[in-house]
Amino acid sequence: MPTKLVTFLSALGLALVATTAAADSFERNIMTGGPSGTYIRIGRDIAALGAECGLGLNVVESAGSLENFVGVRNRRNTQFGIVQSDVLEYLKTFEANDPEVQQAVRGVRIMFPLYNEEVHVLARSGVADLKGLAGQKIAIGKADSGTYLTATLMLDILQIKAAERLTFNPDEALPKLLSGEIDAFFYVAGAPAPLFANAQIDGTKFHLLPIKDAPLLATYTAATVPAATYSFQQEPVDLVAVKALLMTYDYDPKKNAYHRESCRSVSDFSSLILNGMPALEAKGHPKWKSVDLTALPPGWQVGTCVKAGMALDYKPACTAPAAQPAPAPDANEEYLNLLKQRLKKQP
Repeated sequence: MPTKLVTFLSALGLALVATTAAADSFERNIMTGGPSGTYIRIGRDIAALGAECGLGLNVVESAGSLENFVGVRNRRNTQFGIVQSDVLEYLKTFEANDPEVQQAVRGVRIMFPLYNEEVHVLARSGVADLKGLAGQKIAIGKADSGTYLTATLMLDILQIKAAERLTFNPDEALPKLLSGEIDAFFYVAGAPAPLFANAQIDGTKFHLLPIKDAPLLATYTAATVPAATYSFQQEPVDLVAVKALLMTYDYDPKKNAYHRESCRSVSDFSSLILNGMPALEAKGHPKWKSVDLTALPPGWQVGTCVKAGMALDYKPACTAPAAQPAPAPDANEEYLNLLKQRLKKQP
């Protein structure tokens, strides 16, 4: 396992110490991603469902999948996180022989599988495919992000030796690519990704790399970005995708008040999402239309609190929206009314 990931996961040794404290200021959080990514928009859609029910849910920006995985495992008041499926597969691969990873995955559960996220690699036009990245300067995402892990895995699987692997996040990488400081950058995000709506991306100078390498198809799913998904991309591009998953923790409602409230929140939002799928498909991010709730990755369990909320007779603990105070009377309106009354009495 890469040293970076071991170091990152070692922080999990406290095993939910924070969750044993009294629930004196209970709140709900969902770990998502960067401000221009798909995760944060999905998180806002879920939070909107909660708001209609009177259940608050804070949408938290993060570095991405690895941080989100850690969040649902070890961060207080963080019941939900969106994680890429290859993160789970990677951790599972090492779980049997690595005690730190065993500790990392213990108690983490799937809530729902979501949608496929396309692996975008935007490169200058002189780079034809992934193997053409050999000897180039490549941005692979912020350390501990899902993009970072996916880019690292793919480059290692194909044994591509870049001149430099730079840990810029996609928002930082795009201007560096446009200015010629780097040759390409990875970005794992559900298409259409808002980042690529940038009008400065010239289709004669930059393009999405096709990804058809057979060794990658053992881990990733073949996908296509349709023509004109982005203004600079007029032809369909065949590439690969990873599955986005909504993760949670397997809270024990008998343990303490915090676990009890968190389990209830997981059950509530499980019910809200299932019942709210038509509204999410109609009004939410376009990726909701491609959500496949049956596409569970092998080897991972669905949380007990999730299944409780899926029961047909389950009723979320919705509360009535707070009553809005009546607007204060307009002092000027009162003045005008008095003036009209006075004027009417004058001869």
